[in-house]
Amino acid sequence: MAESAPKRLKTSSSNGTGPLIGTHNGHFHADEALAVHMLRMLPPYRDSPLVRTRDPKVLDTCHTVVDVGGEYDARRIRYDHHQRGFATTFPGRATKLSSAGLVFLHFGRAIVAQRLGGGVDEAAPEVDLLHRKLYEGFVEALDAHDNGIAVYDPEAVAAAGLEKRFGEGGFTLGAVVGRLNPNWNDPKPADPTDAQRAEDDRFMLASQRIGEEFERDLDYYAASWLPARAIVQQAFDKRGEFDPQGRVLVLEGQSVPWKDHLYGFEDGKPSVLYVLYPEKPEPGAKWRIQCVPESKDSFVSRKPLPEAWRGFRDEELDGIAGIPGCVFVHAAGFIGGNKTFDGAKEMAVKALQA
Repeated sequence: MAESAPKRLKTSSSNGTGPLIGTHNGHFHADEALAVHMLRMLPPYRDSPLVRTRDPKVLDTCHTVVDVGGEYDARRIRYDHHQRGFATTFPGRATKLSSAGLVFLHFGRAIVAQRLGGGVDEAAPEVDLLHRKLYEGFVEALDAHDNGIAVYDPEAVAAAGLEKRFGEGGFTLGAVVGRLNPNWNDPKPADPTDAQRAEDDRFMLASQRIGEEFERDLDYYAASWLPARAIVQQAFDKRGEFDPQGRVLVLEGQSVPWKDHLYGFEDGKPSVLYVLYPEKPEPGAKWRIQCVPESKDSFVSRKPLPEAWRGFRDEELDGIAGIPGCVFVHAAGFIGGNKTFDGAKEMAVKALQA
């Protein structure tokens, strides 16, 4: 486990400002933009000034340096990843870290514990869970982007003859930050000091932009995703009450984010095919039956609802399915609805037999 860097921090100035942070000037990227934002989320760095330079003498005056300097030394609070031989990764992951990953490795637990509040210790299991989740779901993408690591092995993709069906709109996290750099032909102030100030202003806008996205994810995982875990665990433990083979999971009371938790509880042994849940947390609410996808981001269901039901609604669907109270089944067969829990359960039973 990486040592918790915030415990070693001391504000080096006496005028109320935080430790001086240094990073490189010139074209900026998402990794150092996020690294700076994450540092400033913590009390010791909240009022920290920032200097953007490649001058070693200036960097030597900085308390903390990210993405420049050719040195990774947590004891000296130096977090660069460009030097020859650097190969540090997040525990259990293969992606080489960027400055964002390095800062998150050493400061992420403090950031998570702070957001959870209530005096939660950095060593608490829920902090470790969210630390890993945020890395895999957000920070790792920046590490890969900055280190030129593709999502899929390019050689394997080429060998399979796969091509993109459409462009992704340039809305990766890296692209969102990249667009905030000045264009090559934008007017540039003649005075070097003014030019650097203008560039720094753009960097701070980029740091705020990527930081807002990071904090949205952090808030979601801390305030919504984590509390849902216990609810999904309870439903997972009770799934045998609704199907002897455990293929139906019922979320009683209300729906919660369930996919990540379900895949984790299954531990690589897929069993659940359908998830039932009420549309609203109130008496008399309609119920949904949703197919479990093969993976979190997949549009392919483990077992879609019967083809004969797809695209039909209400009484017409009642007659086709032989189940009263049907509301709809999506044309793609991944979700449907019924007016009652018993009706949704019967849809699951018949779908399992199909």
